[in-house]
Amino acid sequence: MDSIDTNQTSVSLDDLLASASRAMAARKLANAELTLKQAAALAPDSAEAQRLSGLVQLMRDNPGKAAGFLRKAVELKPDDFNAHMNLGSALFQCRHTDAAFASMRRACELAPTEAATWYNLGRAMQLAHKPDEAKPSLMRAMELDPSHVMTRMTLAHVHSTLGEITEAVSLYRSVLKIQPDHAKAWFDICNLKTTRLDSSEIEHIKELLKRPRVSSNDQVLLGYALAKALEDQGDLTASFHALQTASAIRYRLAPWDIQAERERIDGIIKTFDRPLPRAVDANLGHGVIFISCLPRSGSTLTEHILASHTMVEGANEISELQAVITGESSRRGQFLTQWGPLATAEDWHRLGCEYLERTTYWRKGKSFFTDKNLGNWALVGPALAMLPGARVVNTLRDPLETCFACYRQLFKDGAAFSYDFEAMANYYAGYVRISTFWKERFPENWHDHVYEDMLADPEGRIRELLAFCGLPFEQGCLEFHKTPRSVRSTPSAAQVRQPLQANTSRASRYGALLDPLRDLLRRLEIE
Repeated sequence: MDSIDTNQTSVSLDDLLASASRAMAARKLANAELTLKQAAALAPDSAEAQRLSGLVQLMRDNPGKAAGFLRKAVELKPDDFNAHMNLGSALFQCRHTDAAFASMRRACELAPTEAATWYNLGRAMQLAHKPDEAKPSLMRAMELDPSHVMTRMTLAHVHSTLGEITEAVSLYRSVLKIQPDHAKAWFDICNLKTTRLDSSEIEHIKELLKRPRVSSNDQVLLGYALAKALEDQGDLTASFHALQTASAIRYRLAPWDIQAERERIDGIIKTFDRPLPRAVDANLGHGVIFISCLPRSGSTLTEHILASHTMVEGANEISELQAVITGESSRRGQFLTQWGPLATAEDWHRLGCEYLERTTYWRKGKSFFTDKNLGNWALVGPALAMLPGARVVNTLRDPLETCFACYRQLFKDGAAFSYDFEAMANYYAGYVRISTFWKERFPENWHDHVYEDMLADPEGRIRELLAFCGLPFEQGCLEFHKTPRSVRSTPSAAQVRQPLQANTSRASRYGALLDPLRDLLRRLEIE
């Protein structure tokens, strides 16, 4: 009798797990969750029921809850590589990166010939800004499954981050050989800014754009690729029209609220237009160099120059400052503009220490590090309240060049202002307004580093920059293009590995096509 019951239970459990898997494949997550609850009630020690329950929670964007199920799955079946791999994904989404990498590595040990385990580890390493560690895992995944396009795409991105542009181009071209209509690959190869497409490739992109049922996202990717390719051929009018079409589609997908941005800037200025409490430690943050900038303003070059110094680590676009402020807002249940005026010296000191704890990785071997997040320009006040010993380098470039460079660039996310001239001009005006305020508010901590001035006098301006940061001059900072380090900004990854070029202006080449942007900047009193 016992034997019959066990067999029936086994069959019933298998049916439930199969049913849950089908529901997950169809994204009927409520049905899958209910079925898996039945499976777990029937067989509490089923590792697969726990694992699938974890996957459902991952699909629901509940990584914390997913991790609970997946830990149980690993306990029940320690040699299941899928359970370790899925647990690693959940832990990574919870930002427990060390534990996540440990789980993913264990999956690779258990299944060394499974391409998926190596890809997941490499992809996580790449997302965690560890390209040197991501590279061997992704190369192993590609050896095991050469047909997996996403492995090639991710590895190409890693190569570009490391400055291995030839290898990146080769991989993107291999993807296009497999999938000639891969819009992201066409965009990425053009976004490197080093490769020119030939006439047949340009015609192919045009044909792809004419196909019926091309998604909006692919229209945008292909449109930006086409604009870059046409510019390289010298057909600036056609390039501009391709750019206009693609950016308009992108802007419709995520329009920018100009008035809300004005109100945000007003609120921050009002919050910090008063004396800060006397700092607990006026030197806290010495060694932190915040780079305040708009995109495409020469900020990556500035960071690369600083990171070429033997005492400086370039952290790229880290998000710790925003994370500390957001965390405090969450704890208080208030926005920064509400709790900022109420914060005591001890509050700011605590937050500064939290920031330093979060950025320990960047100070392991060097005394200084750069934080180049593109949102820093609006958060200088709280940054210096937390870290009064920090320095702020504000990178500036000609307004028209900056705005047009932003308009020409398809950003990964968070830059909806850049796809419309009016939104871009107003965003730039907000940046100028609050930067002027910060400069007057914190003159000892602030330094303007102007791109055009550096082109005119590289050594003089670089010496000035280093002196402001409290760094002795080093010849390596003049020879920054020889510095081997990862650069997260794809458009700049190749450019910072070349010597300074005097003629980098693009806006003048487009003449009257940019008159609407010129007029907007003039009306906003930006010259």
